[in-house]
Amino acid sequence: MGRIHVLSENVANKIAAGEVVERPASVVKELLENSLDAGSKRIRLNVEAGGKKLIQIIDDGCGMVRDDALLAFERHATSKIRNAEDLLTIGTLGFRGEALPSIASVSRLRLETRAPEDAAGTVVEINGGKIQTVEDAGLPLGTSITVRDLFYNIPARRKFLKAESTELSHIASLVTHYALAHPEMHFELHSATNAMLIAPPVSDHSQRIYQIFGKDTLDQLIPVAARVELQRVGLPQPPPWLREKLRKEEDPEPVEPGELRLYGFVSKPEIQKLNRNSIFIFVNGRLIRDRLIQHAMTEAYRNILPPTVFPVVLLFMEMPTGEVDVNVHPSKTEVRFRQQSTVHDFVRDSIRAALMKARPIPKFADEIHASPKASATLARPAAGDLTTSAKDGQMWGTNDFALQPASDPVFNRGLSFDHEQAIRIDANAGLPVARFAPQTFGSHIVAPEHADNCSPVLDDEGNLEPPSDNSLLIASLKPLGQIRESFILAVNHEGLWIIDQHVAHERVLFEKVLRQRAAERVESQRLLMPLIVELTPGQQAVFVELSGELHRNGFEVEPFGSRTIAIKTAPAGVEATQIEHMLHEILDQFEREEQVLNMEVIRARIAASIACHAAIKVNMPLEQNKMEWLLKELATTDAPMTCPHGRPVVLRYSLKDIQKAFKRI
Repeated sequence: MGRIHVLSENVANKIAAGEVVERPASVVKELLENSLDAGSKRIRLNVEAGGKKLIQIIDDGCGMVRDDALLAFERHATSKIRNAEDLLTIGTLGFRGEALPSIASVSRLRLETRAPEDAAGTVVEINGGKIQTVEDAGLPLGTSITVRDLFYNIPARRKFLKAESTELSHIASLVTHYALAHPEMHFELHSATNAMLIAPPVSDHSQRIYQIFGKDTLDQLIPVAARVELQRVGLPQPPPWLREKLRKEEDPEPVEPGELRLYGFVSKPEIQKLNRNSIFIFVNGRLIRDRLIQHAMTEAYRNILPPTVFPVVLLFMEMPTGEVDVNVHPSKTEVRFRQQSTVHDFVRDSIRAALMKARPIPKFADEIHASPKASATLARPAAGDLTTSAKDGQMWGTNDFALQPASDPVFNRGLSFDHEQAIRIDANAGLPVARFAPQTFGSHIVAPEHADNCSPVLDDEGNLEPPSDNSLLIASLKPLGQIRESFILAVNHEGLWIIDQHVAHERVLFEKVLRQRAAERVESQRLLMPLIVELTPGQQAVFVELSGELHRNGFEVEPFGSRTIAIKTAPAGVEATQIEHMLHEILDQFEREEQVLNMEVIRARIAASIACHAAIKVNMPLEQNKMEWLLKELATTDAPMTCPHGRPVVLRYSLKDIQKAFKRI
């Protein structure tokens, strides 16, 4: 007997589900796009258990007649294309006809729909791909699809789903994207406990951004709008004599190639995200993730943002459907442009022009010499902790005395910048730092931007010294002074040491927070006035999951509206102006976390974020006793050579290196 055979329809549907339906958010995406294609003006989505138990989408679109409602569950049954030529000019979000049969094959699905021309609607129930019930019912115009027990008949696929909060955050992020793309529509997203998103229709995209993200985010965005005629770019035209002949034979009317339009918003350099979760790109209304556009945005922000952080981007591109191929990926999240180089350069130049107009690049270098400025704060750092404020220029320690900012005129005279030098912004400290050319460091060349790859402490043979010796070496250090009020110079019998004061204090505070959390005695500070913070739907889903752990780490938070919270108490040592940013940073870390996290990982990440925001900043002067205190505390930590984020805390210029440099050995 031969080995090759045709799969049954049931098995084939499940394979298709593996392509289209990967997780609950995949189901939401397919159903949401169908509702948009149906011309809906109002869409409501109900979700339970992160979409594992229930996904229900209700719209007021065109609906379906009885025959179409049954035919829609046949594979590759669609109303959006009819022949192969239509694939070249797809103007709808969906077109393959795979979504409904694939979803129905791995769930218990109920379809309720009615078209305007029918007096009664149609109800279809399907379990695991098999039709159970078909009946008429009195229904409103539009369509309602209820998906229950996703992957109930594929235990292996269900087992690999992430935590409910993770799946819910994916759904919330997806709905947020399409709400941003369609400000003229009404969107609602409800979980089992609360309303995560209610977005009534607004007149334009800026009002939708204000509606979802708030005024602060909108104020930090720069509008972008540009257009280019496609007949001037791209593929070469045939010669005039052949062009006239082709026009007469194929199309009596000349076809205009159309134009490429770009509009939306990009963030100012002050806004820096740790990942690409805040980059939304739409092509002809379709949410995509395209490497070509990502690279164009990276090029636009080159020398404006450091390479490890990302901007907030909301871009809409419109072009003739024949200029973009959407039939290149099963989930339709990737596209291929006919004129790739034209699209790339147009996006890059448009964003760059908007950034240059909003804030010319040469001014960025001026911030290198900026001194900390005083600013009001709602909470004073707790006594007994060595914390600093980069804005008010003060540092509070065990003696509660302040150090005034100082500058070294000799050091400053040695600095010069030109347009060829890049600027790196320390994402943790929030202050600009010059990126200098590589300097000789012993027998090695060490560039500051590659400092993460430097070995913290090596012996004369190049071997990593044991941790116990490291602590003794740190304890024996005697501080000499600071470089640029950012790095401590110290010496001992081993040689010359350079300590990054921010990450050194970060390591000290990190272990302190973990010890206090283990003893359930985390120090907190009560704000004079509650801090009102708006959360995105995705952040709200994560916040519900982490609220208990945040409370144990010093946060006291109360609901203050549908997607707004009021922070009444925060971890000690963090100034009030940084609390909101710190909370957003914590939630963003977990919003799209693919791995299943245990409680230890969650505690470590929260502690690292608290320590980073409470630690000494760069460009802060330290007196002698403060430097001695910091080195003494660093020596008592379990890992004094690296910060909680993995960066080196100290670098050493050994005595042997010094002797070699002076040609003594």
